[in-house]
Amino acid sequence: MAGPLDEPHLNVIPRTAEESARIARVLAPPASFDTPQRFEDKPAGAATVRVTPDTNAFSLPSASLDFEGELNFKVGNGLFRKLWVSSPSSTLASDGLGPLYNARSCQRCHIKDGRGHAPEGHDDNAVTMFLRISVPGGPADMIPQIEDYIATAPDATYGGQMQDFSLPGHAAEYRLQVDYEEIEVPLAGGAVASLRKPTYTAADLGYGPLHPEAMLSPRVAPQMIGLGLLEAVPAADILAYADPDDANGDGISGRANVVWSAEYDMPMLGRFGLKAGAPTIRHQSAAAFSGDIGISTPLFPNAWGECTEAEAECRAAPHGDGDDRVFEVDAEGLDLVTFYSRNLGVPARRNVEDPQVLRGKEIFYTTGCTDCHQPAFVTHRLQDRAEHSFQLIWPYTDMLLHDMGDGLADHRPEARATGSEWRTPPLWGIGLTSQVSGHSQFLHDGRARSLLEAILWHGGEAQPHRDSVAALPVPDRAALIAFLESL
Repeated sequence: MAGPLDEPHLNVIPRTAEESARIARVLAPPASFDTPQRFEDKPAGAATVRVTPDTNAFSLPSASLDFEGELNFKVGNGLFRKLWVSSPSSTLASDGLGPLYNARSCQRCHIKDGRGHAPEGHDDNAVTMFLRISVPGGPADMIPQIEDYIATAPDATYGGQMQDFSLPGHAAEYRLQVDYEEIEVPLAGGAVASLRKPTYTAADLGYGPLHPEAMLSPRVAPQMIGLGLLEAVPAADILAYADPDDANGDGISGRANVVWSAEYDMPMLGRFGLKAGAPTIRHQSAAAFSGDIGISTPLFPNAWGECTEAEAECRAAPHGDGDDRVFEVDAEGLDLVTFYSRNLGVPARRNVEDPQVLRGKEIFYTTGCTDCHQPAFVTHRLQDRAEHSFQLIWPYTDMLLHDMGDGLADHRPEARATGSEWRTPPLWGIGLTSQVSGHSQFLHDGRARSLLEAILWHGGEAQPHRDSVAALPVPDRAALIAFLESL
């Protein structure tokens, strides 16, 4: 039976025993923190790109792309940035928007390929953020091929994702309203941090009330860099860190999300999305076209996006499919957007030799942050993706699910992920967030306004690590933040 170790999206050249031994030596924890580790300044290996001083730092093609690859990257970038328009339209290659949608292009959510942000107030739009929605499922919603699968179903009226924009003549599904409560947190050394606790409201509902058991999950668009390298990490290497029953007693019980692949019609390891709900970049891209923009693809062919039967006027509206492309984005277009998303370069590390950064790295290790934010992997050796093949990378993620406690829980399951579990996010590039995105908001819903706030929201499995950081002397806490900002 197919399972999480199967990788039909990759043409793998198996490792030799000698290579495996060499990789184990390279990935061993550092013996000291006096100097940087070898190649640590190149987090994406040969694909690492230079650091630009502007907002384009996340928008460069992988340095290892050849000339043809750069051309495909640029064409894919054009499709990623394309503003879609409503049907019918004279621009047949660009029509099919909505009728209900969250953004008119991929770039409108992933601004400059960086991180989205929460609305600043009730009058601000939520173009880089939305609510996922589902209701508890029944036996018909189970996937028996996936052990521990948690059955959910789309809301009968609003589907699986709520859209806050619409074409003329159609009501938007809702308006995202966020209200915050400030919570003071004492820190060692007499300092006090303030956390903002959000409350989310689906206001101005356009199609009637939500299901009484509706589960809502806020999602901010994540940064896009390094995705192709994460896709090329061996599934076996990710699963080697899984410890669902905490057999080693360290309090960390990372679990793999296993999801159904629309691309390969089989269970696969979840790698992408805030709860690891997508197995491949192509799947993730097609799902975003459908849910975010209302655009059909070969993987998600409904021309109305995810409008439900209850939204009959949306389904009956003119759409952009049915011409020579068949779908609003055909297989070639989807492949180009996938190629672009796979090959957004990871910027080089900064200040790796700085004594404060090295001290912060030591604290990152000694407080146990690496229990989930695994520093490094070596990607598969691949037959047809030289730019991602056999690279030492430093993403600082295990790509597994961890229980982050009630404070961060959305109480909405996704495949095997419970309502309090989230995938460990990669940290590479996190220090450039302000430069690229113009803000310093973090976590799945942007509630944290700084890296320190993000750490202080950690609970569940990470509660001891969070408490260790809160108890650090002021200089050590500053060193930890300096290390994170160097990534």
